[in-house]
Amino acid sequence: MAGAGMCLCDLIRLLCSLFIPGLVVSGAACLLMIIFVLGIRLWITQKKKHSTPEGKDGKKHLVVAFFHPYCNAGGGGERVLWCALRALQKRYKDVNITYVVYTGDRDVTGEQILNGAFTRFNIKLPHPVKFVFLEKRYLVEARLYPHFTLLGQSLGSIFLGWEALTKCVPDVYIDSMGYAFTLPLFKYLGGCRIGCYVHYPTISTDMLSVVRNQSARFNNASFISSNPVLSRLKLIYYYMFAYVYGLVGSSSDVIMVNSTWTLNHILFLWNSGDRTSIVYPPCDVQTFLDIDLVEESSRSEHSIVSVGQFRPEKDHPLQIRAFSTLLKRKGDAQKLKLILIGGCRDRDDEQRVANLRKICEDLGVPVEFKVNIPFEELKKHLAEATIGLHTMWNEHFGIGIVECMAAGTIMLAHDSGGPKLDIVVPYEGTITGFRADSEESYAEAMDRILSLSADERLQIRLNARQSVNRFSDQEFEANFLSAVERLFK
Repeated sequence: MAGAGMCLCDLIRLLCSLFIPGLVVSGAACLLMIIFVLGIRLWITQKKKHSTPEGKDGKKHLVVAFFHPYCNAGGGGERVLWCALRALQKRYKDVNITYVVYTGDRDVTGEQILNGAFTRFNIKLPHPVKFVFLEKRYLVEARLYPHFTLLGQSLGSIFLGWEALTKCVPDVYIDSMGYAFTLPLFKYLGGCRIGCYVHYPTISTDMLSVVRNQSARFNNASFISSNPVLSRLKLIYYYMFAYVYGLVGSSSDVIMVNSTWTLNHILFLWNSGDRTSIVYPPCDVQTFLDIDLVEESSRSEHSIVSVGQFRPEKDHPLQIRAFSTLLKRKGDAQKLKLILIGGCRDRDDEQRVANLRKICEDLGVPVEFKVNIPFEELKKHLAEATIGLHTMWNEHFGIGIVECMAAGTIMLAHDSGGPKLDIVVPYEGTITGFRADSEESYAEAMDRILSLSADERLQIRLNARQSVNRFSDQEFEANFLSAVERLFK
């Protein structure tokens, strides 16, 4: 017994001899980390003090920065950026504010970017904007991370955010592109007031369910979905990532989301309901409402138009296959054509367009591609179209859908996400469009629309036009300014 007591005492002494030094080392490491972070914070503060411009009255300018590495792209996210800037410049025109956009579009000048915004979106800013050109945008491109893409891009965004912070330290930082991992960087190291506009959660409960159910999607390879072990490992990875994503996202002082679908996911993941509000993205509703409805009797053929960037999640192959199925149904009874309109951001997008052309050749389907076209040409195609086609599963919102409806096309969208919850929904009890979720159901819906009488189609077009005013630029500006007001107090 005495020997056992001695062994226990020796064990306790051994644990104490290990615990106390470990505690000291851990405490010292934490102290050094705190000193390091405070040192960086002090360095950034001094950098900001010497770089912030002064107004005519001698007071320092307030610096408001938007993080939008792809600001020269032609998608709905970019329209949100330019409308947000225009709204702030109009609202705070009498305040000394310097507006900054962090961008990775180094192959163009700031003037060319602004001219592009006017050409594509008909948006002209009343005051100048300073562009901070970032060199490390490649760190957030998916092609760099064939595996663990979410983690890779998120870590890459931290390095890109650090480059942005060291080049310009703002007072107000707004992430307008969905890089949540930059938020704590600007808040705790930059001392900024933080806002964000979430177009699409980096990870969602729907993505978790896809992996849990072992479903093959563009972001869940078949070799993973068919393997229970790999699916379980990926599910664990997703859950861990979702937890961290919630932590970084909740550091934002103001959270704006673009739809009911996005709201539901962000509330679940970020747990910040007191700071979160829906701000529908600005759609150039009036410009499209000004388009005269073309009499169907004057049309020699029916065109089906798709508007959306050439990205994998938009699922353009589904549109081509559905159109091919429709042609087999209709035969030569009607002249039909499919027009795919969208923006290309980089070589990856250009390669996708090339792959889509190959699908068309293989199926023997005549499809017109309109890439990065001017705004006036877009309006022309929508004015002449009978059907607007959209196939993205769980589209967060769908600005192109609203524009099609305002222009007078009959919308056929995916039966999920924003189209299902916010846009292609009954208006005052009337039909505003149609939804589908498979190749066959899309073909069937297009067949049904084309089988309606001209008067029946006209009524649906008029219903849709009346329903889209809640997505106008004016509604966006009012809701956006109301949401970000606390950042300027």
